[in-house]
Amino acid sequence: MAKSLSRCPVCEGSLGISELHCGSCRTSIHGSFETCRFCRLAPEHLSFIELFLRCEGNLSRVEKELNLSYPTVRNRLSAAVAALDFQPEQVEFPAPTAAVGAQRRSEILEQLARGEIGADEAAAALREIP
Repeated sequence: MAKSLSRCPVCEGSLGISELHCGSCRTSIHGSFETCRFCRLAPEHLSFIELFLRCEGNLSRVEKELNLSYPTVRNRLSAAVAALDFQPEQVEFPAPTAAVGAQRRSEILEQLARGEIGADEAAAALREIP
C-alpha cells in the first residue's frame, strides 16, 4: 500500500483526505478528513523523529548515528518540533548536570583527536555546553 500524500506535488499546499475506501468489502466513506500531525511532516523531519525514537531520545546516540555534531542534531530536533507545530512551552529539556557536561566535553575532545570533527566545530560544540 502506498503512503498517502500530505503535500500537493504541484504547489506544495496541504492536501486533505476526502474519501476512505475498504479494500475488503469495498465500502467507501466520503467526507473531509484531517491527516495526523506526523503525516504532514516533511520526509527529512519524519526520518529524524523515527531515528530519535529508535535512539530512545538520546541525542548523543543520534549524533553518532548521523555522524553530525551535537549542535546540528539539536537544531534538527528543534526544526522537527517546530514542524509539528508544538508551542515552545510544550517542549522542555532537562538542564544538563555537571557530569553530563563533562562527559559531553570529553566526547567532543575525543572526536577532535580522532579527526572526526575540525577545531572550529569542536570549539562551537564546546561553547554550546552550559
